[in-house]
Formats: sequence, structure tokens, C-alpha cells
Amino acid sequence: MGLIVTLIIGGVVGWLASILMKTNAQMGILGNVVVGIVGAALGGWIAGQMGIGGGAVVSWGVAIAGAALLIGLLKAIGVFK
Repeated sequence: MGLIVTLIIGGVVGWLASILMKTNAQMGILGNVVVGIVGAALGGWIAGQMGIGGGAVVSWGVAIAGAALLIGLLKAIGVFK
């Protein structure tokens, strides 16, 4: 059950980040899930290094920001236009 929840939440986070970064048309559902999960881990690590913590709203914000950062890095190396 935990894997299914992770995939769903990763997909939502990746989808919201792709809308924010205007790459939604270029990413499919698999791309959204991968970017969401990896970006949330990246954002969580960065937030932990900065001492940022909090409740559910902060966690969602950090996850979306991390996924948006990952999309920005992928845009910089030419994966997305």
C-alpha cells in the first residue's frame, strides 16, 4: 500500500511542479511520477540542511519546490525546452 501512495503523491507533486515550470505538455505520467519522487527527496534533503521543517503544508511546499528545482536543472541541461 505504501508504494501505491508514494507513486500517487509523486505523480501529483511532479504534475504540480511541471505546471509551475511550464513543462506539463512535455512530461507524461511516468515523468511526473519520477520527477515528483526524486524532486521531493531532493527538496527534503535541502530543507533538512537548511533546518526547515514543519507540518503537512510545509512538506508539500518543499516537495513541489524540490521537483521544480529538478525540472529547472533538467531544463538547464537540455532535457526540456
